[in-house]
Amino acid sequence: MSYVDGFVIAVPTANKDQFVAHAMKFDEMLIAEGALRVVECWGDDVPPGKVTDFAGAVKATDGETVCFSWVEWPDKATRDAAHTRMHARMESGEIPSGTTDMPFDGKRMIFGGFETVLELGGKP
Repeated sequence: MSYVDGFVIAVPTANKDQFVAHAMKFDEMLIAEGALRVVECWGDDVPPGKVTDFAGAVKATDGETVCFSWVEWPDKATRDAAHTRMHARMESGEIPSGTTDMPFDGKRMIFGGFETVLELGGKP
């Protein structure tokens, strides 16, 4: 089964267009590195929780929107190799300017890699 990287971030609501443009550039690189698909979601119905919630997880403030994204890889080996190549490209400066300038506070991003254990339904 596939392997998934998941992300939750707080983006200044006024930066929506910059976020989409940034995501497009970065996500195209992920696809070129072997990702099967990348999905970027802009928070629309993200209610507060009683104990914890998405906004609390990323310390979202007034004027920020919670965004949820994921990258689907064919397997963990493909993902790990792509991450190694992308980090090397970032460190060398090979990735063009503007693709690493995030229109959000990356320090509050939560992320992780997940092994798929169950998948129902087909691709839309």
